[in-house]
Amino acid sequence: GGVVNRTGTFQIGIICAALKKPLYVAVESYKFARLYPLHQRDLPATVLRNGPDDNLSFLPEGVAVSAQKCDYTPAELVTLLFTDLGVLTPAAVSDELIKLYS
Repeated sequence: GGVVNRTGTFQIGIICAALKKPLYVAVESYKFARLYPLHQRDLPATVLRNGPDDNLSFLPEGVAVSAQKCDYTPAELVTLLFTDLGVLTPAAVSDELIKLYS
């Protein structure tokens, strides 16, 4: 029921929770996977280095930056998932996975 998406989705989820607003996510069912991250640190980081082609000229030479291209939004922050299979709660995704992989 959690969502891996472009960086910023987790922050939007936190804001929605703080403001008591729903968070809806649009996702295709082919993106459902049996293996999933349990925490933000389970996702691979992209390391950027200050080189001639990296467009990081504001950094001192030789400094590296770790930046993630995606983040993990836990199921408790997601209200509903709009999919090609219909509208699902985060808990219902596991039922769909059982159908897809059995």
